[in-house]
Amino acid sequence: MKVAFVFGTRPEVIKVAPVYLHFKKMNENALVIATAQHREMMDMMTRVFKITPDYDMNIMVQNQSLNYVVSRVVTELEQILEKEKPDLVFVQGDTTTAFASALCAFHLSIPVAHIEAGLRTHNLYDPFPEELNRRLIDIMAEYLFAPTAVAKENLTKEGIEESRIYVVGNTVIDALEIIKNSVDLEKLRKELIDEVEYFLITLHRRENIGERMRSILKGIKRFVEESGLKAVFPVHKNPKVREIVKQELDGQPNFVLLEPVDYTHFLALLDGAKFIITDSGGIQEEAPSFGKFVVVARETTERPELVQHGLGILAGTCELSIYKALKEACSKKLEKVSNPFGDGKASQRIYEIVKQKLQKGGI
Repeated sequence: MKVAFVFGTRPEVIKVAPVYLHFKKMNENALVIATAQHREMMDMMTRVFKITPDYDMNIMVQNQSLNYVVSRVVTELEQILEKEKPDLVFVQGDTTTAFASALCAFHLSIPVAHIEAGLRTHNLYDPFPEELNRRLIDIMAEYLFAPTAVAKENLTKEGIEESRIYVVGNTVIDALEIIKNSVDLEKLRKELIDEVEYFLITLHRRENIGERMRSILKGIKRFVEESGLKAVFPVHKNPKVREIVKQELDGQPNFVLLEPVDYTHFLALLDGAKFIITDSGGIQEEAPSFGKFVVVARETTERPELVQHGLGILAGTCELSIYKALKEACSKKLEKVSNPFGDGKASQRIYEIVKQKLQKGGI
């Protein structure tokens, strides 16, 4: 069996790494192909998991467009796949790298395995372009590794054959277990901040950049001014995000603005926080493992399990709704909960499914 794992962004590395490492542990022929869609953020994560790509396309340029990413990935990945001839290509999630890689493999008649299949908001433009990316990947994929029963239901409602769908849990929980068992999170946190009590912020979504993000930050400022609680905010590298944050938060007391941190340091910040407000997808899955309530600063979420299990609130993006959601989060005390997104064994399940299929001649 020869398999290729393709990634290009920080979230992809986090969720691909445990699967790749498990295949290597089982002495399988596994290649890593990096597009470097997000150069610095991707490199930060490959260092954490000690992964050296076999191929690095290094495609990132300043102000790159989505069409640029698609064209570069499809063109350059084709040469690599024709040379290596893998039996299976793994992609993860809903990035433009994942979509373009799946398309390239499909054109070459190489089966595609989609890690984290079936997530839906049912709004094609929110998140953009992720909702379209994941729908198209799921159409092309031969192996759809759904993290939850809800994700599987989304796929079956779209007419995808159940024989292609496998509910395995989310691999991000596997990644968390690797990190939690190997580092001292409290020590790492103290390398960054001295605050004893704080909440954590992350904001970066493309569809939020602009007035939505300004409204979110105004709601956060209102809450901070009233509560006096410190806010810790690792600010994304995107220049447009940084410009808005600077305009809205420059000189504001009780805000601790940090440069982006690697995954282990981020988990340390999450572990020490009272709660988190985020427009990220993956953090909605990670926070329950730390018993942290999540305020989702978005109009939609493809992870309804978070709200259904009382572990978070979908707050929208207007100033008042953000302010009210933060007040609610401040009063929440989550007891020890099981994470609805996984149990840390997704990578093992994925490997066993692929191995079994191979032995039956399914690849």
